[in-house]
Amino acid sequence: MEMHILEEARRCIRCGACVKGCPVNTAIPDMIRMLVDGQIVSAGRTLFQNNPLSVVCSIVCPQERQCEGHCVLGRKGAPIRISDIEHYISSFYMNVMDLEPLPKKGKSVAIVGSGPAGITIAFLLALRGYSITIYEGKDQIGGVMRYGIPEFRLPKDLIDGLEANLRKLGVIIRPNTTIGATLSLDDLFRDGFSAVFVGTGVWRPKGLGIPGESLGNCHFAIDYLKNPDVYRLGRTLCVIGAGNTAMDVARTAVRKGVSHVTVMYRKGWKEMPARKIEVEYAQIDGVDFMLESTPVAITSKGVRFVRDGEEDFFPCESVIVAVSQGPRSLIGSSRDGIETREDFLVADDSGHTSREGVFASGDVVTGAKTVVEAVRFSKKVVEAMDSYLRGTD
Repeated sequence: MEMHILEEARRCIRCGACVKGCPVNTAIPDMIRMLVDGQIVSAGRTLFQNNPLSVVCSIVCPQERQCEGHCVLGRKGAPIRISDIEHYISSFYMNVMDLEPLPKKGKSVAIVGSGPAGITIAFLLALRGYSITIYEGKDQIGGVMRYGIPEFRLPKDLIDGLEANLRKLGVIIRPNTTIGATLSLDDLFRDGFSAVFVGTGVWRPKGLGIPGESLGNCHFAIDYLKNPDVYRLGRTLCVIGAGNTAMDVARTAVRKGVSHVTVMYRKGWKEMPARKIEVEYAQIDGVDFMLESTPVAITSKGVRFVRDGEEDFFPCESVIVAVSQGPRSLIGSSRDGIETREDFLVADDSGHTSREGVFASGDVVTGAKTVVEAVRFSKKVVEAMDSYLRGTD
C-alpha cells in the first residue's frame, strides 16, 4: 500500500490542473510535494484546514469527475490516484492531529444535526474559539455518512475518529435530541446560545406514487440503510431506482444474504444517475439490472411494470424504493420564523435564514448533494457566522 502511494505521488508533475476540479480547491500539488518530502503531518494539516472531512471525501467523492478527472496524465494514460494519496495522508493525520483552538470568545453556538455540514462547521468554529454544542436526533453523529453510506464503502471508524477529535476540542454532543420537538430554537436562544446552525439533512423518503407502497414487503432506501439488519427481505429483492443510494441498497442486500437482487430503472444505462464505478461494483457483486422498465404497481408477489408500452410482471419477495428523499426537519415554521420552500429551509449563499442568528446549509437547504459540496457551502457559512458573532455581519 505504502509503495503504491509513493509511486503514485512521484508520478505527479504538479501542474495544478487537478485543483480546478475540486469543489473546495484542495492544494493537491502541495499535499503531494509534502508527502514525497517526508512531511506527512504538514500535508495532513493542510488537508484538514481546508477540508475537515478530507478523510471522508477522499473515499466518497466522485473523483473521476473532479480532481482525477482533471489530471493531465489521464488524457493519454491513467490519472494520478489522488484519492488514494489524500486518504492515506488524512487518515494518518486524523490519528495524530493535535488541534490548537484560539482562546475562548465567550460565545456559544448550537449545531442542529451532525452530518457533513454540521461536523464541518463544528470543527471550524471550535477552532476559532467558540463553544459548540451539537444536537443529534439519532444515537451517534455522522448523519448520512454513518446512516446512509454502507460500511463497505465508508468505514464507520473514520466517523468515530472525527468525533474523538471534536471532543478533544471541547465540543459537547447531545445525542437522541430532536430540536423542534420538546426543545425549540427559542429554547436554545433562551439558554444562552448566540447563534444556531441547522443542518438536519434529508431523511424523508420520496415515494413513487403508485399502488402498493404501503404493503409490508415494500420499504424505502434511506430507512433500510439506517439499519439493514432488522429487515427480512427474503431471497429475491427488486430495488427501484438507479442512483448511488440504489446501488448501496442493492450491494448491502447482497451482503445481508439476499440471493437475487435486481435493480429496476425506467431509463437506459447512459441515463443512470449513479457513478459508473458504483454500477460496475454492483454488477461484480452479482446485482442484475432491468432497464427501460417503469413500475406501475407493487403487489405482495412482486412489481408490475411497463416496458415498450406493454405491461409485465416481475416476481420478487421484497421491494425497496430508492428514488429520492427530502427534509424531515421539525424546524422551519411560522413559530420558528424561518422561511421554507417545499419543506427545504431557505438560506442565502452565506447560510443566513430569515431569522436573525439562525444559519443553515447542507442537504436541508440544497437537496441531496455530495459530502464535498456540503463542505464547500459550509465553509462560507462559517465566515458568515463568525462575522455575525463578532458583530461585523
